[in-house]
Amino acid sequence: MPRNVYSEINLHIVWHTKQSAKLLSEKIENRVYHFLKHRILQTPGIFFHSLGGTEDHVHLVATVPPTLLISDWIGNLKGASAYYVNHEVAQRKWLDWQAGYGVVSFGTRDLPWVIRFVRNQKEHHGRGTTHERLERIENSNDDLKPVKTGCNGIGERETSRKRLA
Repeated sequence: MPRNVYSEINLHIVWHTKQSAKLLSEKIENRVYHFLKHRILQTPGIFFHSLGGTEDHVHLVATVPPTLLISDWIGNLKGASAYYVNHEVAQRKWLDWQAGYGVVSFGTRDLPWVIRFVRNQKEHHGRGTTHERLERIENSNDDLKPVKTGCNGIGERETSRKRLA
C-alpha cells in the first residue's frame, strides 16, 4: 500500500454476550473494557475513541486504517477478551460472545455524538432512547428500504421503548 494515503474511517461496533446473557457485571465490565482498550491501542493505525455498553453487550468507537480487516480484528478482540475473562478473571468458563457483530461507519463530524452515545449506554437503555442502527448485530428485511437520514448524518432512527413494570 502506498505511504501517502488519507482516510477517515470511523466505525461504531457492537457485539453481544452469547444469548444476550447479563454477564458483564460492573467488576467484569471494568476488566473487559480495560483489556479491550489495551488490545485496541496495540493495533497499528487505530485511534481509540470510546467503549461502553450494558450487562449484555459492548459498543466500541474507533477510527481505523484502510488496511484493517475489520472482521478479523473484531473476531480477535472478542476471542481474546473472552479468553482473558475466562482464564485470568473468573478462572472458569464464564464469558462467551454471541456470533456476529454490528458495524456502522460514520462521518468525522458525527464523532462527538457517537462517542457520547456509547459513553452513556446505560442511561440510553434505561430511558429507552437507543438508536436502532447502533444496536443491531444482524440484518433484517427492512435493510432493503431507504433509511431516513437524521440530523446526525448516520441514518439515525431513534427508538423509544416503554419499560414493562
